[in-house]
Amino acid sequence: MIQAQDIDANFKYDVAAQPGGEHIKVCYSCGTCTAGCPVTEADARYSPRRIIRQVLLGQRQAVLADPLIWYCETCYACSAYCPQNVKFGDVMRALREMAVAEGYYTPEFLQRIRNVDRLAHALRLQLVQAALEQSQEASPVSLESAADAVQESVKNTRV
Repeated sequence: MIQAQDIDANFKYDVAAQPGGEHIKVCYSCGTCTAGCPVTEADARYSPRRIIRQVLLGQRQAVLADPLIWYCETCYACSAYCPQNVKFGDVMRALREMAVAEGYYTPEFLQRIRNVDRLAHALRLQLVQAALEQSQEASPVSLESAADAVQESVKNTRV
């Protein structure tokens, strides 16, 4: 339960002052960001709308200490739907930087997350390439042909 002493009325202004957080204050919690978010489909605990709402309500510690801020894939699907042009992926980057700067996570952890992001993008590209190689197939096919390349990428990546 959030107590009055846990509220930081300046949190939204601090986020808005960060590169990427400039538009956070115009969010009116319509929820289209969450509806378009692929992470929400994979993990129902993750909600861009909830995170933005917590920022706007001043729940600094609750947001910056929450491991869910690291779940965002920065795919910007949420931004494509946002009527207020809030770039949630940019907001998430700002929140992550703030979480590190305020001691909730280490700079080394942030670098590991960046490495995970690079690996995830590389893996997605390999899987898309494998799908494109089979694009003429009439029915769904396995992406097993990409498995060796994916395994090699994972094996050679240190996070």
